[in-house]
Amino acid sequence: MKEILVSIRRTPYQSLAAFLILFFTLFLSSAMFISLSFLYGLLGYVETRPQVTVYFQTNSATNEIFKLRDTLMNSGKILSIKYISKNEAYKIYKELNKDNPLLLEMVSSDILPASLEIFAKKPSYLPELADFLKKQPGVDEVNFQKDILDRLLTLTDILRKTTIVFFIFLIFLSILVLVTTTLFKIALKKDEIELLKLLGASNFYIKKPFLLEAVLFGFTASAGSYLIILALLLYFKPFFDSYLKGVTHLTLSIHVSQLTVWPLNIPFLSAAFFLSLLFGVGIAILATLLATQKYLKI
Repeated sequence: MKEILVSIRRTPYQSLAAFLILFFTLFLSSAMFISLSFLYGLLGYVETRPQVTVYFQTNSATNEIFKLRDTLMNSGKILSIKYISKNEAYKIYKELNKDNPLLLEMVSSDILPASLEIFAKKPSYLPELADFLKKQPGVDEVNFQKDILDRLLTLTDILRKTTIVFFIFLIFLSILVLVTTTLFKIALKKDEIELLKLLGASNFYIKKPFLLEAVLFGFTASAGSYLIILALLLYFKPFFDSYLKGVTHLTLSIHVSQLTVWPLNIPFLSAAFFLSLLFGVGIAILATLLATQKYLKI
């Protein structure tokens, strides 16, 4: 550690440049990872919601609702339909507003409508189903979420493609700056390195100080950028709570497992830090190896 600190003091500006490029790379990468995680979690949440919800007039007969349900199921375009009675709607309403007694006193099961929650086999069936339902007697409202889903898919796709391009640019820029600063430090230690080689020092022994410095920069840059990201998340948490009100949780599917993104939790935050640390240390080590291997021939 003492040798690393001496090296940093001997080249303060180059060390600062290396640290800052790593810091901003990891800060932006962590921000993009968390943003994409939230968007994919929100996309998954919307996809699991009923694609079309039909609300009936309060005086609609139950047998008429069931008749319409059977007609829809026989159309061959429906994956599943869930019937929500007035009493069930009231239970849902009470659960959503359990912290507001005034709203509970103003509503009873009699004034809440029965509904059908419909999932289509294909998204292309949704406009046709919505138009059909709007024309049926006893239907009060048709809630159609295809537009929301399409916009979210478009936004996620744009952000994903932009992130990939920006991510590649950040990696290239980081490695370029880190290789340059490492070469400058190698040039300052050229005589010392030549002496070590003459004394029979191994390749790894000569590379070791540069690799340790790279690990130190990667770790500190990862920790610093993560702490700022964490502070921003906690600061804006009241806004997220308000914006995502009614959304119990958001999950991100990773192969056969799922990672809960919202509400904020230790596993997700730990995963974000681990990826940031792995990325930061990996870039720093890669740049150091490129500089030492190619230009020192050791």
